[in-house]
Amino acid sequence: MTSRSVSRHARTRMIAATATVCALSAALLAPQAVASGTGTYSETYRPLFHYTPQKNWMNDPNGLVYYRGEYHLFYQYNPNGSSWGDMSWGHAVSTDLVHWKELPLALSHDDEEMVFSGSAVVDWNNTTGFGTKKNPPMVAIYTSHDKGTGTQAQSLAYSNDGGRTFTKYDGNPVIDIGSKEFRDPKVQWYAPTGSWLMTVSLSTEHKVRFYSSKNLKDWDRLSEFGPAGATGGVWECPDLFPLAVDGNKKNIKWVLVVNINPGGIAGGSGAQYFVGDFDGAKFTADDKGSYTPPTGTVVQDFEDSGFGAWTTTGTAFGQGPAAGALTGQGPVTGFEGKGLANSFHAGDGGTGTLSSPAFTVDSPYLNFKIAGGRHPHRAGTVQERGPVPEGTVLADFEGGTYGGWAVTGDAFGTAPATGGHAGQQEVTGFLGGGLANSFLNGDSTTGSLASPEFTIDENYIDFLIGGGNHPASRAEPTAVELLVDGKVVRSATGHDGEALDWDSWDVRELVGKRAQIKIVDQNTGGWGHLNVDHIVLSDTRAQPVSRETAVNLVVDGEVVGSATGSDSETLDWASIDMRPYAGKQARIQIVDMNTGGWGQIMADRFTAAATPARSALQRADWADYGKDYYAAVSWENAPGGERNMIGWMNNWEYSGSVPTSPWRGAQSVPRQMALRTVDGRIKLTSRPVSGLTSLREGRPAPAGTTTVTSTSQPLGDGAAKGGALDIEAAFSLADADRFGIKVRTGAGGEETVIGYDTTTQELYVDRTRSGAVDFSDTFPGVQRAPLRAEKGKVKLRILVDRSSVEVFGGDGEAVITDQVFPDPASQGVEVFAENGSVRLDRARVWHLGSSRR
Repeated sequence: MTSRSVSRHARTRMIAATATVCALSAALLAPQAVASGTGTYSETYRPLFHYTPQKNWMNDPNGLVYYRGEYHLFYQYNPNGSSWGDMSWGHAVSTDLVHWKELPLALSHDDEEMVFSGSAVVDWNNTTGFGTKKNPPMVAIYTSHDKGTGTQAQSLAYSNDGGRTFTKYDGNPVIDIGSKEFRDPKVQWYAPTGSWLMTVSLSTEHKVRFYSSKNLKDWDRLSEFGPAGATGGVWECPDLFPLAVDGNKKNIKWVLVVNINPGGIAGGSGAQYFVGDFDGAKFTADDKGSYTPPTGTVVQDFEDSGFGAWTTTGTAFGQGPAAGALTGQGPVTGFEGKGLANSFHAGDGGTGTLSSPAFTVDSPYLNFKIAGGRHPHRAGTVQERGPVPEGTVLADFEGGTYGGWAVTGDAFGTAPATGGHAGQQEVTGFLGGGLANSFLNGDSTTGSLASPEFTIDENYIDFLIGGGNHPASRAEPTAVELLVDGKVVRSATGHDGEALDWDSWDVRELVGKRAQIKIVDQNTGGWGHLNVDHIVLSDTRAQPVSRETAVNLVVDGEVVGSATGSDSETLDWASIDMRPYAGKQARIQIVDMNTGGWGQIMADRFTAAATPARSALQRADWADYGKDYYAAVSWENAPGGERNMIGWMNNWEYSGSVPTSPWRGAQSVPRQMALRTVDGRIKLTSRPVSGLTSLREGRPAPAGTTTVTSTSQPLGDGAAKGGALDIEAAFSLADADRFGIKVRTGAGGEETVIGYDTTTQELYVDRTRSGAVDFSDTFPGVQRAPLRAEKGKVKLRILVDRSSVEVFGGDGEAVITDQVFPDPASQGVEVFAENGSVRLDRARVWHLGSSRR
């Protein structure tokens, strides 16, 4: 990792992707999320058996190497806070990949560079001269990020005391190609050529490059791989290693892991992989063949001169189909025939809809091709602004003064603004003649506005907000904050646009409390300002206007299925499941309500079909199908040649907003990797390392054979409860549509559902009711992984921790890793079946102890 900076389109603002955490709408920042100081390991969401640092920010695992009885886990670490920044290498060690001991900082940032991701090796033959053959050095190969220029180059540091202290090589960098997107070297010894092999990412080019060296200092370029597979985001943290297929050491294939952000299978960050061959210089992926989508009845293919019976609103879609790219647009590819729907007629600034006539749903799936902006449909949004919420107005910024609000700094001036300031784009969406606008004298100014204290006596606080997207949980925020007892309990930020739109906090649980609102601008960079107006206590929740670029299926006036683009002008297949709406009246609506970067949508070839079409993203191979498994890399030099992998258990979409403190970031459990033939294809599989069973406490809570029919019931005799569990379960299919295990169930309907869908042959995790889910729009949801039943049976291994679930389906061919933040009291475990019966053949539940040493 990670400067995470990428320009995806000529019309978008260049922004660091470390800051592309989705804006907090009704963000719930639990009190512990803003605490400071040293961790006690007893905090609400502190994992029991997943590695976390005592305090501060952690992301990518780095430098994974085994040396003299110790597994070393280095990781991206901010020694100075719980937000991304000041990237350095933290350090922990283990003798069994289970029990971890945190050590002092290994490699520190300095005035000139940050220390980004990389790897470590033991230089047994002292090829570098950094040590001796009797005491071979441990050498870290990392990406040095130049703070002045942004250039990323590959550098060395070495240790002669078992990785406890490191010295940076005075000849750094050892590879510098003058790029700002060249990072995350994975280095290993390649015995056939007696040389070191580096695998490193050309991130925005979606390529991996290979280098060779005899001494780790002088490198020769070998070859490149890519683009291939999923390319919806930057490629990072590559890894390359050999594995025997089905345990046959005479059949060796190579695995190239390429982590991608955004553009992962579940949205945001993900870990994809390729299986192929490596000849010492070049990696060649196995040919998976071409893709043929399902046939069906074409509903609309946009081949005529007009839209026919489809109707338009606004200006975005023009008077008829486009023949490809429009004026000012990049090349548009992937559409079928000669025409498509394209909302770029008025550029990114145009908005509008294109809607089909009503039709009766009589096919299982609606397949279509889609491209354009990644702006998903959000439940609760409307296409036109509704009435102003009624209630107690806390501030409307009229009358030329701030009234009793306290002002600090120079960003907001001495009085409300009457619109945009000098040098600012047009500011719209505020009410009346005034608003709070911190662009006075530009983005470089900072300051705050603080309201008088008030009593929360309504269910919602509604307000209009625009400006920069810099959440309160990160350094240098532009945010509106709600404080109770001096602590931030809710926060919201802008969306990198000047137009103000409604946002709302649900404060029912805080009724009767004394509170204060602060409008904070501590950011001096791009979009380092905030626009706020009309803050009102109300018994109704304000509805924000949609900013989506999406294809929606609408039934009874509600959006029941949706797909969005991937910030690309190459159309790809998507599918909406229409089975739940069979016999109902529906319509298709193509919506462009976005006027910012990638504010466009393209669609083509709507087809009613019996089976779903699969996108290139779905056809790619994934080491994990969850939202929270990224930067996955493996240990070098492991005993017995085992290939064990670990990933950062988080997602860049919301990583800076998860409600944990004084630490932020966790690692997955280490996993033993294997290649197995599944359904005729070679797949990368994983299972928790065997040593994890050492954490099991006492005898398992048993659950005998039982049949469950269209209900949910406690598992076993009720002893299967807890916040840190290891669950093994096996089911025999009957006629249930869905079945599985619910964990962390509790009051208020809290539950994390781990299920199997027989109708789609998919494993899934549903965390929409998993506790705290509203700190990010992209957090709640359902993650799915393909999994075929084996001889009518489905096996599950479920690891439950205080803030995560890791689910291994079958023999590890389907894995889903998700963070969850339930109430500590939600400890229940249930077995369920929907729309029919399933037989639970067996289940065993162990309580797990701590992995800390």
